[in-house]
Amino acid sequence: MPLELFFDLVFVLALTQSTALMAKQPTWEGLANGLLVLGVLWWAWVGYAWLTSVVDPEEGGVRLAIIAAMAAMLVAALCVPKVFESSAGLFAGAYAIVRAGQIVLFLIAARDDPGLRKSVLGLAVSTAIGVALLAAAAFTDGLLQGTLWALALALDMAGPYFFGSEGWKLVPGHFAERHGLIVIIALGESIVAIGVGAEAGLDAGVVTAAVLGVFVAAGLWWLYFDVVALVAERRLSNAEVGQEQNEIARDSFSYLHFPMVAGIVLLALGLKKTLGDVGEPLKLVPAVATLGGTAIYLLAHVAFRWRNVHRLNAARLVCAGVCFALVPVAVELPPLVTLAILVAVLATLIAYERVRFAELRARLRHQLAAGSVAD
Repeated sequence: MPLELFFDLVFVLALTQSTALMAKQPTWEGLANGLLVLGVLWWAWVGYAWLTSVVDPEEGGVRLAIIAAMAAMLVAALCVPKVFESSAGLFAGAYAIVRAGQIVLFLIAARDDPGLRKSVLGLAVSTAIGVALLAAAAFTDGLLQGTLWALALALDMAGPYFFGSEGWKLVPGHFAERHGLIVIIALGESIVAIGVGAEAGLDAGVVTAAVLGVFVAAGLWWLYFDVVALVAERRLSNAEVGQEQNEIARDSFSYLHFPMVAGIVLLALGLKKTLGDVGEPLKLVPAVATLGGTAIYLLAHVAFRWRNVHRLNAARLVCAGVCFALVPVAVELPPLVTLAILVAVLATLIAYERVRFAELRARLRHQLAAGSVAD
């Protein structure tokens, strides 16, 4: 775990750089570019989350390989500000090293496991296609470049559907914990964005915006960790080992945690822009980032619950709709009022669920405590 947390620190830079890329170009194109970069780097992180279920990252050779991958990931993150310009080729090369290291370690772990080896070879094919498209995109620009990036991400992420899920191995508790930690790391990026946005100076408005921003981030944290994370880990652990468990891990964690993280990064962008000028209403793109990012986060939770227990979370669905509906209003209101309304929406949702799911929450926490004592 210590080395994995160290690896995650590099991903923190990737999140920060993605936010900075969108903040530099706060347009629809800028948002699309930032989310494409975030998606590509997310998929690299996901690969190592799966990898550490089948190899011990603390072993000598594996440790060195993961540290090498960290260095390549760092270079890729450093390329993000110019990733669609002069740094495109360097990014593709560094990214290729990150993904190749993952494949090599998987193949070593699959020496005596034909099922795992078959899955890894399938992953190698989709990875090679994705990396090749990113390399090709380095020689293009504009719409064609963005299209190649989108195609690379889509084909790479769709790969697991084509080569099956039966052969993968994972440790459910560890796997769920890794994704919970990455949600915390993403929320940390929103706090960093508040600090960056407040660099121009402190006054009553900036302080108020910063406090409200922390309340929003805390609300997102609460909505994930109070019950959702517990239910998801229990569902993953109770699933039948093999295809069922692997597909839950793929869908609920590898796929559906991406819109959660993306929503938090969009919120970070909105907070950064809000703190930069608390006296003026948000422009349309930052307003969409703030409220739409929160809505995307909530919708990912709705899909997450549906995938795990096949039940619709109507309250979160309604709140996501409210967030989207507030966007036209946010461009007219002072940003502090917009943040205050967002805090109120999240607080209402938390209070409702606190009462609505009180029995379930108590039962889950009792079971968790009992399990910890048994261990």
